[in-house]
This record gives sequence, C-alpha cells and structure tokens, in this order.
Amino acid sequence: MHIKKFHHHELLIDEFVTAPDQSWCVFGENHSGIDRFIELLSGKLTTYSVDILDLPKAPGIVSFRAQQELYENEIRNDDSDFLDKPDPGTLVREFLPGDPKAHLTLLDTFALSHCLDLGYRQLSSGQARKLLILCRLVQGVTTLILENPYDGLDEQSCQELNQILMRLPESNVEVVISVNTLSDIPAECSHLAIIKNGRMVLAGPRASVLSEENRLTGDGKPWLLAVADIFRNPSPRDAKQREELVYLRNGFAGYDGKSLFDHLDLTIFQGDHCLITGPNGCGKSTLLDIIIGDNPKCYANELRIFGRARGSGESIWEIKKDMGIVSPSLHREHRVPGSALQVVVSGLFDSIGIYQRAANAEIRTARSWLAWIGLASRADTPFRHLSFADQRLVLIARALIKGPKLLILDEPTQGLDDTNRHALLNLLEEIADRHVSTMLFVSHRRDEHRPFFRQHIHLDAYSA
Repeated sequence: MHIKKFHHHELLIDEFVTAPDQSWCVFGENHSGIDRFIELLSGKLTTYSVDILDLPKAPGIVSFRAQQELYENEIRNDDSDFLDKPDPGTLVREFLPGDPKAHLTLLDTFALSHCLDLGYRQLSSGQARKLLILCRLVQGVTTLILENPYDGLDEQSCQELNQILMRLPESNVEVVISVNTLSDIPAECSHLAIIKNGRMVLAGPRASVLSEENRLTGDGKPWLLAVADIFRNPSPRDAKQREELVYLRNGFAGYDGKSLFDHLDLTIFQGDHCLITGPNGCGKSTLLDIIIGDNPKCYANELRIFGRARGSGESIWEIKKDMGIVSPSLHREHRVPGSALQVVVSGLFDSIGIYQRAANAEIRTARSWLAWIGLASRADTPFRHLSFADQRLVLIARALIKGPKLLILDEPTQGLDDTNRHALLNLLEEIADRHVSTMLFVSHRRDEHRPFFRQHIHLDAYSA
C-alpha cells in the first residue's frame, strides 16, 4: 500500500507506505479523520486529491458499517411471517464456503464451533463481529482492514484475535487495524500510525511511534456541561427510598434447546447500580432484553419490573416509560429516516422514529442534550449519515433525556474514544451521586468497573 500527498478536507497524509510482512495499527480519536482513512481504504471516499494512491484490491473490511449492512440484509430476508415462528436468519455454517469442518481450527479459536447451527440474529454482537472476521479470513483476502475490532469482544476473544492477526503477515496477508482507544493498540503489531486533528502525524515502527507520547492524542475536549446543567430542574430520587425496580427469581434463558443461563436471582432496588460481565454469548444482552420486555422469556420467568409482575396486564409502553436504553440491538434497529435531533426527542416517547408532534420545550431539551455531547451543529443531520461514534452519543442522549428510573446500558461506550468514554463514565458517576437513575450496565472493559456499582453479576457463573 502506498499513499502520497493525499488531501481531503478532513484528512491529510504526507506519505503512508506498508509492506506485506508488516502488521499495522492506526490510532485516531473520534473526529480525528480516522473515519475518512477507513473510507479511503474501503473505496467509499471519492472527493480528494493525491499524487500516489496504490491501495489493496478487494480488501476484506470488518467495520460497524459492514456489520450493520449484513444485519439489514438479514432483516430484508426475514421469513418469520411465512414460517409462523421467529426466523433465526442465515445459519453460521452457511456463511462459510465448503465444508465447515475445513475451518474447525479457526472456529475453535473464535469460540464459534458450537454456533454453526445458530442463525445470524441469534448471535451476540461480539459473536457477530467474530463471524465477520472469520468470513473475511476464509475468503482468502490478501488485505484485512479491521475497524475497532476489539469493541464488543471479551478479554479472551481479544487475545485470541491478536494471536491470529499477528500471524497473518507470515502468510502474506496484510493487516491494518484502526482503533480509537489507546489501550486497544495491540502489543503485537509491528507498525503504528497516528491520525490527529485531521492529519496523519506519525507512521513507523510501533516502538518509535509510541516514544512520541505527547503526540499520540488530539485536542478533543471532554463534554463541558455537568449533569446539573442538563437536568435544569433536577428532581433527584430520594436516596432513602428503596423502591424495587427489578426482581428475578430462578431466571433462565435459551433458544432451540440450548441454555444460556439458569438459576439466576437478581433484585435491584433504587440506587443498586448493577454491573454485568461475562464472555461473548453467555446471555448478557438476552438478560437485558428479558428485563426490557423485548424477549418472550419475560413471561416465562418469575419477573417483576417496578414492582409489577410481567404478564399481569401491563403494556410494553408502561414498562419502557421509566427506562432509558442504549444497546447494540437498539442501535441496529435505528434504520428509519430521521435527524439527530429527532432521535434524541424520540427518547421521550420510547419509539424508533417520531410519530407525534413534540412540544417546543421538549425540542429545546433535546437541543441542550445535543450541545452537551458536542453535536449541536449536527442537529439536522440524518442519523444514518453520522459516524458510528456520533450515532452512539446521540443514542446515549436519547436514553438520558427523560432522567429514567432505570438506565439500561449494554456496552454503551462501543465506538467512543478515551475522551468520550471517560466523559460518559464520569457522567454516570454523577448520575449515581445525584440519585437520578439506577443503572444496569454491561461491559467487557475492566476500566469501566466503577466503584458506584453495588452489585456485580458474573453471568458465566450461571451458564448451564
């Protein structure tokens, strides 16, 4: 790969040269220009000037955009109505060319051997990411481009992925990884490039680039407003009140005869912020869907939400009006047209899309939230035209806008750089201190295990 004197209004590259025996990581914060770099490599960037542009032919791309496109294709081919039962989607084995047994080593390495007969929509977001990477590898691509490949993967999966990726140059497969979190820069990569403030400022052997520590991060500013400035007339919940929010006894979940977890007891009272961890595929998102009411197992379990037993005549809207939700599945479902402002406003109505007129005061509140996440100027931008990180920030504002009793956050920091990630975690700490909401938080990152979490559920301990 060879790029020389590249000029785009959001990215400048003096020269970038790679060799087949090298493994490259490219680091850049949100809005640094790294998104444009990935678009360039994938052939999606069209308006620029360049002296030399020698890019890989037909590279294997694994990105949030590619994962979303695959999901939307699965939705278009959904035959649930015809089958009169939920359509699991394309089976994992059908994604692999030839006999899946030929790929058993990779399947075992990615912990996907037991998933061969699962449909794509039955996979966790981390499993879906691993499947996409596996597909690119077995297709025999000569260049593999991975955007934030570690987001959504548990620690063991990250280590196993690194072991695979760093062996690929020996097979003449060029590897380029992009990350926006410093801790995600793999120790095994041979070369590192830094994109900062719209320019590739460093590129070379990993050790020499890391020695330029003061040039690694950009000038990204953390969110400036405190939560008190957003909740302008805050009505913190009484810290002494012990309202029951979630009650689950002997909880279980699974599909097609396979158990995800069993014998799970969980009680969350107001202020009992709960952290949920466990490996990919252990049922973390399924547990949250049961609590939210988006999984039919919510009726099979002994479950109370806000003190009311599920199946006692309540509607899903009665349940969700006191919830704020951020999750990979909610992110995937935002396929309807709408601006960033409309998505934030929709949080007041618990809908995907706006189907009723919002009051002027509600629109002003939504604009305040957009200002708070640094996206006031993008209020009228279509949600789907935003970068993945900006989409995630908009969904966070959507969840927080009504100061819900229960804030359900399933890996909310996916796609966020260190500045935005720690700003969100600091906000959550302030929300906990002010007793605004009670949080149910799923994370694979150890540095997100903040002291305000009073409960910690290791969900893999409940696997069958």
